[in-house]
Amino acid sequence: MTLLLGIDTGGTYTDAVLMRGEQAVVASAKALTTRNDLAIGVGNAVRAVLAEAGVGPEAISMASLSTTLATNALVEGQGGRVGLIYIGFREGDPERHGLSAALRGDPILSCAGGHGHSGAEAQALDAAAIEAFLREHGRDVGAFAVAAQFATRNPAHELQAARLVRDITGRPVSASHQLSARLNGPRRAMTALLNARLIGMIEALIGRAEAILREIEIAAPLMVVRGDGALMSSAQARERPIETILSGPAASAVGARWLTAADLALVSDIGGTTTDVALLRDGRPAIDPEGARVGPYRTMVEAVAMRTTGLGGDSEVQIVGEGLAGGVTLGPRRLLPVSLLGAEAGPIVHAALDRQLASAVPGELDARFVRGILDADPAGLGPREVALLARVGDAVHPLSDILRARIDHGALARLAERGLVQLGGVTPSDAAHVLGLSSAWDLSAADKALRLFGRRRTGGGALLAGSAQDMARLIVDRLTAQSAEALLETAFGEEHVGFDAPPEQLARHELMRRRLASATEFVRLDTGLKVPVIALGASAASYYPAVAAALGTQAIVPDHAAVANAIGAVVGRIDMRRSGTVTVPGEGRFRVHLATGPQDFPDLESALELLESVLRDEARAAAMDAGAGEVAVQATRDVRSAGVEGREVVVEARIEVEAVGRPRVATGT
Repeated sequence: MTLLLGIDTGGTYTDAVLMRGEQAVVASAKALTTRNDLAIGVGNAVRAVLAEAGVGPEAISMASLSTTLATNALVEGQGGRVGLIYIGFREGDPERHGLSAALRGDPILSCAGGHGHSGAEAQALDAAAIEAFLREHGRDVGAFAVAAQFATRNPAHELQAARLVRDITGRPVSASHQLSARLNGPRRAMTALLNARLIGMIEALIGRAEAILREIEIAAPLMVVRGDGALMSSAQARERPIETILSGPAASAVGARWLTAADLALVSDIGGTTTDVALLRDGRPAIDPEGARVGPYRTMVEAVAMRTTGLGGDSEVQIVGEGLAGGVTLGPRRLLPVSLLGAEAGPIVHAALDRQLASAVPGELDARFVRGILDADPAGLGPREVALLARVGDAVHPLSDILRARIDHGALARLAERGLVQLGGVTPSDAAHVLGLSSAWDLSAADKALRLFGRRRTGGGALLAGSAQDMARLIVDRLTAQSAEALLETAFGEEHVGFDAPPEQLARHELMRRRLASATEFVRLDTGLKVPVIALGASAASYYPAVAAALGTQAIVPDHAAVANAIGAVVGRIDMRRSGTVTVPGEGRFRVHLATGPQDFPDLESALELLESVLRDEARAAAMDAGAGEVAVQATRDVRSAGVEGREVVVEARIEVEAVGRPRVATGT
């Protein structure tokens, strides 16, 4: 029996599924995600699913991985240190376009160079400035990003800068023109920056995952799900990790279609860190025409039109300080649930909780913990961060034992952003344990943590909650409300006829909130969804019937909803797209913009023929490199013209080429 193995590494669980071709699920299994080394969780899940199916590793003909690692890293502000080389742009661009904020203090060089719209050099590249920058920062960053003005028209300066990075530092480098063929230099720079930030994380995940599969004696090739739901090889994912953002959500949309055969529905996947919502239309998830957006970042990566919200089972519960009534809000930061920490480090966790409960006065750090990461790398840290990291070590501690001064709070936040420590506290997962919706971890620890949290005071001076049960219901009610807002935001964003406000404002409008809370006395408000909701994730069955009821629609929780991402990783296809442009710099001159530089032709058809031939070869080669068997290639041309003095004149032409195929599968033994 030849089987396909799908793996999904989520924020809390790693899922594995075995399928017989694309026809049937043979077995599925879950294991806790091991954040310090994701491959350990991968190995545990794969061994469990092989045992569940009663088959050996030789039966696996293909393995495919979807991961929320890149998405979660960007949402949570994590990733390695990077250096940005920004060539030929105006002064102030990094601040105006959010690049300075995305760098978070990492080094940037703005220097002379770049090209014009036609591909001609605008000014000479300041190679000396780049060399000095690399010699200064080559040791304290993990990767570099390079973006030059109009590099999609002529990439010469990006290529030269990338060579200098490799020659002087030996570090990985992301060149913006290799990630997108579209204009908008600052957006391409953002994409290259985030790609560079993710290289180390994805390299570690894929390398370790492949090592674990070899250890289990699975010889099949490893594929990785892209953000548009298509598959690529592990080697391609290493080079372009930014394309794996929304990989997990994209796999869930593909899996939702396979599980339900739905043509029109909202797909909502609630994980440990995020809730990801997409629209299935005509049975296919739509691609975001503006490029994938994750958290505050808008990239130029082609991905499923997905709205990702920092709301999940492990979202941080925070008290709302404004107003007399009080309440809680959830996310966007992920915490280790106290119930999970209780299961892993029971004596330490219970001793701290009992001590805090015995105090008559609630503490700011009650039910808050920190866990160190084994072999955390302190490179690039300041003295205070290094000292704090050493204090944490690789154990679990109450935060009150670690934070000895107010200034330590900032240092701890920086360690968490780098992924060097993990913070723990009250989450919806703890509330689910108290309400009997989950029994995976330590109920007693969850109960104590919620009692501590409920002792806090609202703006009016009243207790937030009188019992752990009341606190748990308050948290779950808030999760229901924020989930409904996430669904409404996506629905508003997909309306063909827009409204006079952004979707995120409309979804959280006072009228919407009053309707969802049934909080009117004389006015009847009616709103909701006109399409069903396919709810995915391990906790979907616990939460989404109430979410759908609040929105007046149907919740579809299919069989295998808890492993839909892993299923989507198996049933996807390889789909490589390449695009290029022909411009007209002067009458009778048609310029093809290639990676090797611009080429001019005296007629449009000759220019288009060359460009299409190059793009077809590139797309086919990329599909074959990704592991496709038979590849089908198709091209579309878009020639734009304008009326000039009574005649039509070609202004620009663009060609899009798509190469599609199913992965080659190894023959089982």
